[in-house]
Amino acid sequence: METSAKTQGMTKAERTVIVSSSLGTVFEWYDFYLYGSLAAIIGKQFFSGVDDRSSFIFALLAFAAGFAVRPFGAVFFGRMGDLLGRKRTFLTTILVMGAATFGVGILPNHHAIGIVAPIVLVTMRLLQGLALGGEYGGAATYVAENAPKGKRGYFTSWIQITATAGLLMSLLVVQACKSLTGGQFEIWGWRIPFLVSIVMLAFSVRMRMKLDESPVFKKMKEEGKSSGAPLKDAFADMRNLKVVVFSLFGATAGQAVVWYGGQFYALYFLTQTLKLDMMEANWLVVAGLLVGTPFFLLFGALSDRIGRKPIVLGGMVLAAVLYFPLFGGLARAVNPDLMMASTASPVVVAAQESTCSFQFDPIGKAKFTSPCDVAKTSLAKRGIPYSSTESADSGAQIRVGSSSVASYDGKATDAKERSKAFGAKLDSVLKAAGYPAKADPAKVDKLMAGGILAILVILVAMVYGPIAAWLVELFPARIRYSSMSLPYHIGNGWFGGFLPTVAFAMVAATGDIFHGLWYPIVVASVCAVIGFFFLPETKDREIHHGA
Repeated sequence: METSAKTQGMTKAERTVIVSSSLGTVFEWYDFYLYGSLAAIIGKQFFSGVDDRSSFIFALLAFAAGFAVRPFGAVFFGRMGDLLGRKRTFLTTILVMGAATFGVGILPNHHAIGIVAPIVLVTMRLLQGLALGGEYGGAATYVAENAPKGKRGYFTSWIQITATAGLLMSLLVVQACKSLTGGQFEIWGWRIPFLVSIVMLAFSVRMRMKLDESPVFKKMKEEGKSSGAPLKDAFADMRNLKVVVFSLFGATAGQAVVWYGGQFYALYFLTQTLKLDMMEANWLVVAGLLVGTPFFLLFGALSDRIGRKPIVLGGMVLAAVLYFPLFGGLARAVNPDLMMASTASPVVVAAQESTCSFQFDPIGKAKFTSPCDVAKTSLAKRGIPYSSTESADSGAQIRVGSSSVASYDGKATDAKERSKAFGAKLDSVLKAAGYPAKADPAKVDKLMAGGILAILVILVAMVYGPIAAWLVELFPARIRYSSMSLPYHIGNGWFGGFLPTVAFAMVAATGDIFHGLWYPIVVASVCAVIGFFFLPETKDREIHHGA
C-alpha cells in the first residue's frame, strides 16, 4: 500500500489529538481500576459482617456492577456523540467519572453509616460504568477520524494502551500510598488514591478543552449527512445490526476475556489463590505491564500492514492454548510449597454431595452450615485446592494425605467452640502436610513470575491493540459512535467484567484453583471461530464518509 509523506511522521496537531485523548482516557481507566486494585480492602470496609472470602466476592460483584451498566452508557453517550459531537460527549463522560471516583474517596464505611454505605458505593460504581461506557467509543472514534490514512491502527493503539496504563498508574499510586501510610493503609490510607484523582480530573479536562471537533463529524454536519436518529439507524437496520452482533461475538467478547484474564484475574490469582502479599503481587504485575505495554503499539502498527483480523484472532487462539500452562507456571513460581503439597498430599472432601451447596451468595443472606459446606468454606478461605468424593456418612471429612479432619454442623449449639477446635486441627494437619498459610516471599521466582505476567500482557496487546481501529472501520461515520460502543462495552462490560467473579465461583465450587480458566478459554475459542468466518478485514477501508 502506498503511503504519502503525511503518513511518515506525526504532525504537532496529530500529537495533540493523541495526547489529549489518551491522557483523559488514562485518567478514566485509573479511576475505574482503583476499585479493582483495592477490592479486598473495600470488601472489608463496605461489606463487613461476613467472612473475608465472602466480603471479597461481594466487592467483586460491586466492581462488576460498574461493568454491567457500561452498555447502557454506550447507548446513551453513543447517541449523544453521533448527534452532538465527539468532543462534547467525552468531556461529559470524564466529568461524571471524576465526580464518582472522588465520591468513593469520601464515602463513610459500613461501620459508620451501616447499609447506606454499600448502597452508595454501588451507586458510585454505576456512575463510573455509565461514564466509561461513553468514554471509549468517543476517544477511539475521535482519534481514528483524525488519523492519516494507513496509520489508524497505530494511532488508535495509543487509546488501547490507556487501559493498561490506567491499571499501571492505579497500582503505582496504591503502592506509594501503602508505603507512606504503613499499617494505616487499610484503615484510611486506601482513600488517598481516590481523592488525588481530582487533580488528574482538572488536568484532563483542561487538555480536552483544547481539542477541536472531529473533522469527519464537522464535515457531516456541514453537508447534512449526519444521522438524526443514530440508535434507530444503528440497531434497527438489519445490515448494520448484523455487523454489531458479529463484532460482539466474533471480536470484543474474546478480546475482553483475554484482557481481564491476563491482567485482572492474574492479579486476583496471585493474591487470593496463591496467597501472595498484595504489595509483592502488585510489583510483579507492574513488572509484567512495563515489559508488555509497548507491544500494544507494536501490534497496532503491525495491523496497518497485515490487517486487524489475524492479530486479534491469533491472540485469542494463543490465549486459549497457553492459559493453563502459563497459570500453572505462575503457581509454581509464586507458591511452590502449595503446588508440591497438593501433589504429595492431595486434599479430598468426603461427603454426601446432596448436602453440599453451591456457595455463591450475592446478597450475603445465605448460611452455609452443613458439614460439607463448612469443610469446603474452610479450605477455600485458606486457598487450598481440593477434590470431592461421595461418602455414605452424613457428615464430612477433610482428608489430607493419610490424615483426616472431621467437619461439624454449623447449626450446632456449640458451633463456635467446635469451629475453633476444627480450625486449629485443620491448620495443624495442613501444616504437617507442607501446605503454607501464605506464599513464602523468599521462595518466589520473581523472574519467572514476571516473565509469565509479561507474556499474559503481550497476549492482551495482540487482542486489544488493533481492536479500536477494527471497530471504527466496521461502521459508517454517521452512526459510528453508537454502533461500535455497544458491542465493545457488552463484550468488555459483561463477558470481561464478570470474569473474576464467575471464575472465582467456579474455583470455589470445584476446589480446582485452575478451573476458572475454562471461562476465558471457551469464550475466546468460540469468538475466534465466529470472527474468522463472519467478520471482514477492514484495514484499507475509507472511513471519512457518513454512508
